[in-house]
Amino acid sequence: MGTERDATIKKLICKSPLFVERDKLESQQGRRHGKGKRAKDTVKIGQGGTLDPLADGVLVVGVGKGTKRLNEFLDCVKEYRTTALLGCETDSYDSEGARVRVAPWRHVTKDAVESIFERFRGEIYQTPPVFSALKMDGKPLYEYARSGIPLPRPIEKRKVTVHSLELVSWLGSNHNYRWPEKQFTAEEKEAMAKALGSVEKDPLMKDEPDPTSDQPPAAFVLSMKVSGGTYVRSIIHDLGHALGSAAHVVTLTRLRQGRFTTEAPEGEQDRSCVPWEVFERAKETEGECDESGYRGWEREVLDRFDIVEGKNQTKEFP
Repeated sequence: MGTERDATIKKLICKSPLFVERDKLESQQGRRHGKGKRAKDTVKIGQGGTLDPLADGVLVVGVGKGTKRLNEFLDCVKEYRTTALLGCETDSYDSEGARVRVAPWRHVTKDAVESIFERFRGEIYQTPPVFSALKMDGKPLYEYARSGIPLPRPIEKRKVTVHSLELVSWLGSNHNYRWPEKQFTAEEKEAMAKALGSVEKDPLMKDEPDPTSDQPPAAFVLSMKVSGGTYVRSIIHDLGHALGSAAHVVTLTRLRQGRFTTEAPEGEQDRSCVPWEVFERAKETEGECDESGYRGWEREVLDRFDIVEGKNQTKEFP
């Protein structure tokens, strides 16, 4: 979550009787209206993983003792839907980054994309993006790439599992996606080549554009179920190379994280998610309390949340 969203969630939770005992809330209110220091937040809040800046979808939030169970959502199965745009590779492997190189894409067809899926299903090894916060010898990888410092060793590949990988839609050129306007300068390309050159033979940095055309590069939509720690951006990047082209992510939605899903629940253990719009509305106006003392957003949470440990403060309420 971004800083603004963190603040929205925290503000609502810390003054809700769903998560704070009512006598403590009344005590906090008294201290806020009186003199002295403002009462500290009494609720611990955490999240089970992160979402890329580009991404939306499921993000599991733990409150109170629930934060102790968030680790299980780091290693669980996740489901994504993503749109890939051909012909361009970026430093971040998505449209938030800058163009590193362009490559031919007209030869890529729907059948060609589907024909290479088998290479990416099951247990695979993938290399995280060099422009990431992962560290090597105490230094973030992106610092090596930006400064032109040779990597001391290859970026360690991760073994991940792709449980399923399917083509949802072949968009061709019928879409509004475009390559990022921001491009690597010659100096930035040279720095990145130096960083990778010590561990990778002839890193692809040279532009190989298709003949100029008004037609947008082809795009396609994929769905995939993957293990924890999988970089969807790396899968798209590697798919682009396997197709003799380049590719980056332009949309990314997490549809499932463990038992929490944005889709219709498939089993008894599944939980649907509270739409972010519920919290946005509550941020503007929390609304009136019902006969049990809960507001609309709290009722939405009551219908969906999962008690994993500790006393159920709502057991006495309908």
